[in-house]
Order: sequence, then C-alpha cells, then structure tokens
Amino acid sequence: MTLTTMIQKMSEGLGNTCSIFFLTLLIALPLGVVFALLRMSKNIVISKLTQFIVSVLRGTPLMLQLLAVTYGPFYLFGWGISRNKLIPVVIAFSINYAAYFSEIYRGGIESISVGQYEAAAILGYSKAQTFVKIILPQVIRRILPSVTNEIVTLVKDTSIAFAVSYQEMFTIGKQIANSQASFMPFIVAGVFYYIFNAAVGFVMGRAEKAMSYYKQ
Repeated sequence: MTLTTMIQKMSEGLGNTCSIFFLTLLIALPLGVVFALLRMSKNIVISKLTQFIVSVLRGTPLMLQLLAVTYGPFYLFGWGISRNKLIPVVIAFSINYAAYFSEIYRGGIESISVGQYEAAAILGYSKAQTFVKIILPQVIRRILPSVTNEIVTLVKDTSIAFAVSYQEMFTIGKQIANSQASFMPFIVAGVFYYIFNAAVGFVMGRAEKAMSYYKQ
C-alpha cells in the first residue's frame, strides 16, 4: 500500500475523530457548568453527591467508562448494544470531560474576590448582571489555559474509541498497520494528531489574546 493510499484511508476516519471531538465539546462544556454549580450548591447533599460523582469520573480510566457506557446496559439490563457506536462514545467522553471542566470552572469562579461582588451590589447590579458582566469575563480569561490543555488532551483521547471498535482515525491506522506489518500508519496518525492540536492551539491562542483585555 502506497503512502498516498494509506493517508486517504486514514482520512476517512478523520471525520469520525472530528465527530467525537466536536460533539464532546458541545456537550461537555455546558455540562461542566452544571456540575460546577451543583458542586458549589449550598445544599450539602447536592454538593457532596456532585463531588462524589465528579471524583469517580476523574478517578477512573476513560476507557473503563467508555466500556461501561457501551456494554454496561447489555450486561446489567439485557438491552441491545447500540449499532451506532458514536452515541456511547460521545456519552462517555462528555461526562468524563464535563467532570474535568467543572473543576476548572469552580476554581475560576472561586478565584474572584468577594469584594467585586460587593462593589457590584453597591453600584446596583443584580446577581445575574454581576456574574454575566463582571465575573464571567474574568473567569473565562483565567480558565482558558486550563481549558485549552483539556481540549488538547481530548484530541489525543479520541483514539481510545478503538476499544469499542469505532472506526475513527487511529482504529483505521491500527488495522492498516496490522495488515501491512508496517509502523508507518502510526507515524501518519501522529502527524494528523499534531496538526489537529496545532490548529486547536492556534484557535485557543487567539481566544486568549482576544480576552487579554480582562487580564489583571
């Protein structure tokens, strides 16, 4: 198999890799906000329960969670295994990354001094206005580097989908490597991931620059 043919075949899996990436971000970023707010709830039961869930999600391997979401319903309840493997893959990735994002959000929100809330109240801002207009822009600026790090990790973690035979780029590369007894597909995959992460780094770098107005 020529290098060109190899790249073409692996490019077919790149679309599936992108699907995992973008769908996970679409769900995990807002879900992380929900986790963070529940974690910061004044209700001790809700706060502690959320803390425990987040701890489990962060403390167990993503691959284990992926296998549990994909095959757990079948072994526990006898439900059929989804033919569309993208669904359990995105579910597992989303809840896992939401747990990590939630701690980043929580740290960002708690890093804002109480004095800013008090000053906003004196100026007549409501709690919602204070959060949206004063607190949120600062939080976003502070957490962007950490969020960027998690997004870069997500690009590489998409390869874990091979565990449930989802045909993303790495899975196809692994199949080609086995059939051709060649290491070249892994090198090609590495180049793909590097370019993907370079693009992510560029976009997030521009976002950080755009938010530099709020840098303290």
